[in-house]
Amino acid sequence: MDLELRHLKTIRAIADAGSLTRAATALGLAQPALSAQLKRIERALGGALFTRGRFGVRPTALGELVLDRACVLLPAVRELQEEAVRFARAWEGMPRFRLGGTHGPLLGGLVDRLAKSHPQVAVTTRTSWSEREIAALVVEGRVDFALVGACGESPPPAADRLVWREIAVDPVFVMLGRDHPLAERREVELAELARESWTDVPGDGCFADCFAAVCARAGFTPVRVYETDTASCVHLVQVGRAVGLCRATFPPAPGVVTRPLAGAPLHWRHLVGWHPGSSAAGVAGPVVAQARAAHTEAAARSTSYTRWLADHPGFGATSPAAVG
Repeated sequence: MDLELRHLKTIRAIADAGSLTRAATALGLAQPALSAQLKRIERALGGALFTRGRFGVRPTALGELVLDRACVLLPAVRELQEEAVRFARAWEGMPRFRLGGTHGPLLGGLVDRLAKSHPQVAVTTRTSWSEREIAALVVEGRVDFALVGACGESPPPAADRLVWREIAVDPVFVMLGRDHPLAERREVELAELARESWTDVPGDGCFADCFAAVCARAGFTPVRVYETDTASCVHLVQVGRAVGLCRATFPPAPGVVTRPLAGAPLHWRHLVGWHPGSSAAGVAGPVVAQARAAHTEAAARSTSYTRWLADHPGFGATSPAAVG
């Protein structure tokens, strides 16, 4: 049997998991099948790669050698594949904008503006709750641009692989039902919401930790936080089951008002990213400009945000500046 890349991935998975049972689960295999595959690999390499004990498996000296080589070969092959995909995509005949984004109002605005300014160019989208997943699609050459957000000053995903430009910085607002006692306030103190349940969309950044930290500084721990899709967040606020966290550009919804939190304890940076070696790099400037214009339009549709921005000039759309 000749050694293949998939065999190196299997060896790496077993070492990472520390047991055949956990590795089989991660690889989607039955344990007997994985054990049989490992034996075939060990025969091909001339010796045992792991010693087995009551607490799992540990690599042998031969296993350490193979793992060291795998740590070099697997990333190199992955980078080769990514570069090949980017190269192939760059020479496709039909020009297009392939956009990836997390769920929010800016992606739709950017699609609309690109479609209007370049009617001859196809625009396609991919969405995910995961900023890291969207960034990975750009790294792999499957998406041209990523439109994502980062909490506070946290770095964007794949900062060492992609070029990022900041589009805007928004405060995080609170969504309240129109009948909520604080709905008529121009801004709300976070501590006044200490007894509320909260709702928010999921994500894989640090926002949940940042929210918990600002609540602790305000003297309370959230009663509960419902992580769900945007429509369900709005519904929970409408029926008075929770108050919501949202970006300041969140579009108006029936029965819901958005209000700034006093002191803007949380803020959100909107970012556009692309791979510097891709064909997308040549048109990144216009895409960044259109994304910034889409943000300006979204901000103008929010009366509460427009009013708030007049007194807080450090927020809103920003000038182009690399952050990664």
